[in-house]
Amino acid sequence: MGRLFGTDGVRGIANVDLTAELALELSVAAAHVLGEAGVFAGHRPLAVVGRDTRASGEFLEAAVVAGLASAGVDVVRVGVLPTPAVARLTAALRADLGVVLSASHNPMPDNGIKLFARGGHKLADDLEHAIEARLHEPWRRPTGAAVGRVRDYPEGFETYVAATVAAAPHRLDGLRVVVDCANGAASRTTPEALRRLGADVVTIAAEPDGVNINEACGSTHMDRLREVVVAERADAGIAHDGDADRCLGLDAAGELVDGDQILAVLALAMRDAGRLRHDTVVTTVMSNQGFRIAMSAAGVQVVSTAVGDRYVLEAMQAGRYSLGGEQSGHVILLDAAPSGDGLLTAVHLLGRVAATSRPLAELAGVVQRLPQVLLNVPGVDKQRSSDPDVLAAVDAAEAELGATGRVLLRPSGTEPLVRVMVEAATEEGARSVAERLAGVVAAELAL
Repeated sequence: MGRLFGTDGVRGIANVDLTAELALELSVAAAHVLGEAGVFAGHRPLAVVGRDTRASGEFLEAAVVAGLASAGVDVVRVGVLPTPAVARLTAALRADLGVVLSASHNPMPDNGIKLFARGGHKLADDLEHAIEARLHEPWRRPTGAAVGRVRDYPEGFETYVAATVAAAPHRLDGLRVVVDCANGAASRTTPEALRRLGADVVTIAAEPDGVNINEACGSTHMDRLREVVVAERADAGIAHDGDADRCLGLDAAGELVDGDQILAVLALAMRDAGRLRHDTVVTTVMSNQGFRIAMSAAGVQVVSTAVGDRYVLEAMQAGRYSLGGEQSGHVILLDAAPSGDGLLTAVHLLGRVAATSRPLAELAGVVQRLPQVLLNVPGVDKQRSSDPDVLAAVDAAEAELGATGRVLLRPSGTEPLVRVMVEAATEEGARSVAERLAGVVAAELAL
């Protein structure tokens, strides 16, 4: 797999790249690194472990639990819950470590391991590097009463849903909402929370069977949701990915409301309520230029980071900001949750619709997106994305676009490919430049 940790934990094909043996060894190494870093000082260590609905999560969860307990860590097993629920429970239970078995929006054969530190925040890069370096090392195993104990925590569902409902800015009475749960971890949580807030909820892709997660559904496949929103004459559609740490929307006409627009709606709502600290929102370099223009016009500052919600969170913590996120629908409301949370995002977005009695399309229209084309180039060596010929092609494209657009080329942090993003004054212009650059990347970086 090369370097194990990407921008969102360890991912790979379950039982090929990500095996039970690797999951166990990673858990043991994590216990050792955190113990030596003083995280467990003065008390018996505790970890929270959860997963999404993938069949492979069953054996990987067992391996992680076995590894942690064998290293002397007590384990609270919460079962199938969204990644943000595990993060919140890690904080609520004052655990030293949170572990989620999920590959988020990736296809079902993939799986992943995400690690949370105390408080429910993603583990720092230096700790991930240290864990990877400690794999397979000899170690002295605890015995007797020193081994970890394992218990289930079915209360996790209610704890998470109740906390999210309590954090809602407004009730949702009178709103009809269609929710695409991606046959994933949100299949119970999101419908339940929205109904408690008074919404009339229609669900699709909410019958997980272990193999249908993200299959033609969820935030990466929204055609079915669009059909149902229009057919049901709903006020909005909400789409999650498999582990429900992201949220995308559809308005009543079935038009996409992406992460940039959601951030803009929430930023203005929080500014009006006096809860947007420093009148600033944090986003990544992938954010559409139209978002930046809208925020500038509203007097809201924008801080940009590298792609990845961990980098958004780091910038938010450093600047003490309250709102940040990504175009993909990862949104962090730091006053209410320690990580990106698709359900919490949906509750705040729909709450703004209910509070203002304005259609979602009108609220989202504050952002006039520049045409943006994003192409994935697979089968290339993403470690060589700074190849001189590739960089020369990027420079030429930027010169061609001038002030009317921009180019972003970056290796994926979670998949074996390079992403080429181009914004331009027209869709045709953006696509032409993006396809030309993708061709250069494919030719110069071919494996």
